[in-house]
Amino acid sequence: MAHTFPIRVYYEDTDMAGIVYYANYLRYIERARSDWVRELGIDQNAMRRDDGVVFAVRRVEADYHHPARFDDELEVRTSVVTVTGARLVMDQRVLRGEELIFSAQVTIVCINETGHPARLPANIRLMLH
Repeated sequence: MAHTFPIRVYYEDTDMAGIVYYANYLRYIERARSDWVRELGIDQNAMRRDDGVVFAVRRVEADYHHPARFDDELEVRTSVVTVTGARLVMDQRVLRGEELIFSAQVTIVCINETGHPARLPANIRLMLH
């Protein structure tokens, strides 16, 4: 099931043409992932403290389909594609109504305090399946 997260486009999100600046879509999908993780009951501060790991974006493959503009009401839909011992692949889509505006496949990994790859904690892998 997809997680949904509403976004309103503010003036500060747009460029001189009134179109959402391309990098802001990465902010939108990051906020949606953070909200989704929180709703799952995953405490990222506790994960860092107790397990010594944090989530990090490893890869983003993105497509811009249509422009969003000032005051648009958008929705970010996030769903899990794949979960392995060390990686989580997510599909994220930004829509205006049912019109696809932006899509991305995001690979998330865990890293330890030294920045090296680490396995996803088992309890979190179970939540994501």
